[in-house]
Amino acid sequence: MKVTLIDKYLVKKFLGTFLFAILMIVSIAVVFDLSEKLDNFIEKQAPFKAIVFDYYLNFIPYFAVLFSSLFTFISVIYFTAKLAYNSEITAMLSNGISIYRLLIPYMVAAFIIALSSFLVNNFILPHANRKRLDFEEVYYHGYRQNVTDINIHRQVRPNIYIYMETYSTISNLGRKFSMEQFDDQGRLKSKLIADFARWDTTVNKWNVRNYYIRTIDDSLHEHIETGRRLDTTLYVTPDDFGRRENIVETMNLGELKRFVAEQRLQGADNIEVYEIALYNRYSNAFSAFILTLIGFSLSVRRMKGGIGVQIGFGIALSFAYIIFMQFSAQFAIGGNINPLLASWIPNIIFSFVALGVFVIVPK
Repeated sequence: MKVTLIDKYLVKKFLGTFLFAILMIVSIAVVFDLSEKLDNFIEKQAPFKAIVFDYYLNFIPYFAVLFSSLFTFISVIYFTAKLAYNSEITAMLSNGISIYRLLIPYMVAAFIIALSSFLVNNFILPHANRKRLDFEEVYYHGYRQNVTDINIHRQVRPNIYIYMETYSTISNLGRKFSMEQFDDQGRLKSKLIADFARWDTTVNKWNVRNYYIRTIDDSLHEHIETGRRLDTTLYVTPDDFGRRENIVETMNLGELKRFVAEQRLQGADNIEVYEIALYNRYSNAFSAFILTLIGFSLSVRRMKGGIGVQIGFGIALSFAYIIFMQFSAQFAIGGNINPLLASWIPNIIFSFVALGVFVIVPK
């Protein structure tokens, strides 16, 4: 397929409108956010350099990715409707370009947006979110998140279980600690009991105090070992306890995959939340193609009422799509739908909507 000047023109118009729309919404978001938090920044004496580079420089990609799907849709409708009302679309079709051929540069631009969104969301945004959230904890909320967990039961590896009566993220200290290891037949091989376990940041290991170890060999003979101090590996770190609710926002794709696998192994109660976050990393990027097709189909022909009607109808449809995504996620969290299916159901349904709208467009 030969790339024509019209292809380059449409891709340029699409991406230019998209970037302009994102720039406008991010600028407005920054102004509103600054007006809301300025008093806190002054009260907490936040350095100007930290506000600009640690917070707002990382705030911008967060909002850009958050609104990328919506403004992909709005951008397509806006600039395509303008082309239609200026008779540019009619001129293209009159020169023998089919509506199917006209759609190709739109999909190329959608691919660029989807790929960029995927890469930013999975490999750039997590680091930016980490710095942004750290800044907020110090200069907006005014405290680091400190949580005390109670009655912690975790499977940290196959056949290895740990228990802590309490764990404090302030001191990285777990009290009434025990670790049990079983064989494949479910028989106890060893059990470690200690008054407490504390994370040692110098060696990145756990230090248990006043410990008691009971070991059972294959002949069912027991061996007892006691002591005052022991450095050991528990297959968990302080980050696994008392996490901030938006912990997944600070993980890149590889870290999130490993985190979800660990949560499955440990039998976490809210594993569906993390699974949906993982699957959404893929499904959200794919939505650019669906929304581009719907936007193109709605705006390639003139509509009574002008561009405003088309943009209003498009925004209503995009919000229906976003709301449907939230509903499907809640059903998955409730255990009624598989998280993978819940993540992709909105894309599947709206793919048929997009194809249906495209089919009825006069060719």
